[in-house]
Amino acid sequence: MAMKRRNEAEQPDFWIATQNLARAPGHPFYRAVNRLLAAERFDRFVEDLCAKFYAEKIGRPSVPPGVYFRMLLIGYFEGIDSERGIAWRCADSLALRAFLGYGLGRSTPDHSTLSVIRNRIDVETHREVFEWVLKALARAGLLKGKTLGIDATTLEANAALRSIVRRDTGEQYAEFLGQLARASGIETPTREDVAKLDRKRKGKGSNKEWVNPHDPDARIAKMKDGRTHLAHKAEHAVDMDSGAVVAVTVQGADRGDTTTVYPTLLQATETLRGVKDDAEAGEEVSEEFASEVVADKGYHSNDVLRDFDEMAVRSYVSEPQRGRRTWAGREEERDAVYANRRRVRGKRGKALLRKRGELIERSFAHGYETGAMRRTHLRGHEKILKRLLIHIAGFNLGLLLRTLFGFGTPRSLQDVSAGLLRALSSILRALRRLWIAVRSVSWSSQRPVDHRCLLRAAA
Repeated sequence: MAMKRRNEAEQPDFWIATQNLARAPGHPFYRAVNRLLAAERFDRFVEDLCAKFYAEKIGRPSVPPGVYFRMLLIGYFEGIDSERGIAWRCADSLALRAFLGYGLGRSTPDHSTLSVIRNRIDVETHREVFEWVLKALARAGLLKGKTLGIDATTLEANAALRSIVRRDTGEQYAEFLGQLARASGIETPTREDVAKLDRKRKGKGSNKEWVNPHDPDARIAKMKDGRTHLAHKAEHAVDMDSGAVVAVTVQGADRGDTTTVYPTLLQATETLRGVKDDAEAGEEVSEEFASEVVADKGYHSNDVLRDFDEMAVRSYVSEPQRGRRTWAGREEERDAVYANRRRVRGKRGKALLRKRGELIERSFAHGYETGAMRRTHLRGHEKILKRLLIHIAGFNLGLLLRTLFGFGTPRSLQDVSAGLLRALSSILRALRRLWIAVRSVSWSSQRPVDHRCLLRAAA
């Protein structure tokens, strides 16, 4: 066969028949996702849900809502942080085109289309899609909802510290430092003078005084690695029986855990109530849903434990070392703290606290590390929450896929295939060693063959 050389100046075909277009067999993982979504009538559900945001006859046909939500799920499954990256990946991959239902003759939605659709559809609709996935989990017997683990993490904002301005005057940070330097006696302050003055100044990162004009919701906060950035706070409520995330909230990064726990617990309760009210899924959810809360010591305070006791919520919150305390005039707080202490020191309490670190950190790792959402590309809590709801819904969908098909992400499917190949290779090597050992035995000898020697040689 003669080798054909590539001609860079070769003119492409002017016409090409549709039956001659390149086709992909489709990714087995995304074929499984589409089978699951089709069985649960996902597209009909989101189309009916989003019909109120579109006109019936006026205007050109829009991108189907099912395609929009699938593209956000791709962001989780493929570990893509930005909507621009999602749009590029979908346009470039034949497998993802098949998942979205787009052939080569059609252009997939670009990032600006995703932005327009996200702005059109409100947060509550995204939350209903998130709840739809939880109902599918409940129908499969993977959601109980009685015991919830709550924890939070920080997300780096799409805003720079050097762009912050004073809330009262709108003055930029560099101008403010220059005025301080001149007031201290430095007539023409250099960059080193300003940096030295700023280093010694106390309370320089106050969120009450400074704000970023491009993202007012971002707050100055210390990240997990010790760096200081503008950030947001994402808090999860996780079902301690299955590991499914039942609530996601985005709040200010400067707010303490003892204040953010209330909106998260309230949202988890409302979501579980919606799942419980479903005719098919509600039978699997516990009658005492959201009746127990497990959290770390950052959530421990007298007021929080007292409020949990008043709401008939049993708390398993780690208690920090505070020394001897006085309870004069605070009997309700004392009773709540002592009851929580007894539960935490019990066998079940210790087991729940160990399990809390496993399940909640797993949702953070999948959602923000491998899911690539540790740094946000959107601005404003509402926009970020819309993306996170579908992003974490992909995490919950992965739990269902893992139960039904044995894999929850495309990467885990590759790991399964690689593991099977490694196991097959090990078996073949063992058989080869056994065959060599058998051939090495002299069958002409009158002595009986010791089969244990053969097994040792094969091993």
